[in-house]
Amino acid sequence: MQYDVIVVGGSYAGMAASLQLLRARRKVLIIDAGLRRNRFASHSYGFLGNDGADPARIASEARRQLEAYPTYAHVEALAETANGRSDAFTVVTSDGASYDGRRLLFATGVSDALPEIDGLAERWGRSVFLCPYCHGYELNRGRVGVIATGPMSAHQAQLLTEWGEVTFFTNGALALDEPGRADLVSRGVSIETTPVARLAGHADVELVDGRRLSFAGLFTGSRTAPSTPIAQALGCALEDTPFGTQIRTDAMKETTVAGAFACGDAARVPHSVSLAVGDGAWAGAQLHRSLVFPPSSQRG
Repeated sequence: MQYDVIVVGGSYAGMAASLQLLRARRKVLIIDAGLRRNRFASHSYGFLGNDGADPARIASEARRQLEAYPTYAHVEALAETANGRSDAFTVVTSDGASYDGRRLLFATGVSDALPEIDGLAERWGRSVFLCPYCHGYELNRGRVGVIATGPMSAHQAQLLTEWGEVTFFTNGALALDEPGRADLVSRGVSIETTPVARLAGHADVELVDGRRLSFAGLFTGSRTAPSTPIAQALGCALEDTPFGTQIRTDAMKETTVAGAFACGDAARVPHSVSLAVGDGAWAGAQLHRSLVFPPSSQRG
């Protein structure tokens, strides 16, 4: 069977795109390994209609709704390779199965490269966060720690003063100039230059000098990259962002490989469930248009 669209990655963006295509009665296959980026979080905030819901429940309900469409198919597997060209793509999964499609959509999400601090990875998504809009409100304006990973961290510390009393741990990741330091101090931010040794408890920061500071929650920046190299291996160009790398797309969400599209965290910044769903819905509509109006039909 040849599918109209093969979607690599079946989280929020991939399913949102698929919904548009299914409602246009197109044959869609989602290939997904089941590793949602927010699988470590127990609540998802800031997503209209699902504020505070379990992200796993949001995903399972979305999949249940897709399954109501007769042109939907789902394979639980890791997509390892993709090759071919527009109207004749093939995706091969880790179990050796191959699937053919006229279009590809990479909705793989991203992987997070976290600061190498003992105890941080275990608390990621639980008491150490990235997005204040997603997790700031629940800290009830308590003490907030920001662990720097680079120049953008100063902006994170500035912003988080809206959600609590901020301590900014430079942790050797950046050197504040005098105007930058003065701005943070004017916003009530405490600046801590002693390096972080480890995290402990709920959200405690242990410094190399033995001090232990407790917080309602911690924030830090990760460096992101598409969670799998499959798009790059096909020939899709990547581009740099302040947060890492992503798949380059045009305004219609098409990559630099004709017929291959990308959406969600792997193809846009910033990241959130709401933004991923919106980006996926747009990508799905543009994929459908590419099937209805292929480039050859638009040539004068």
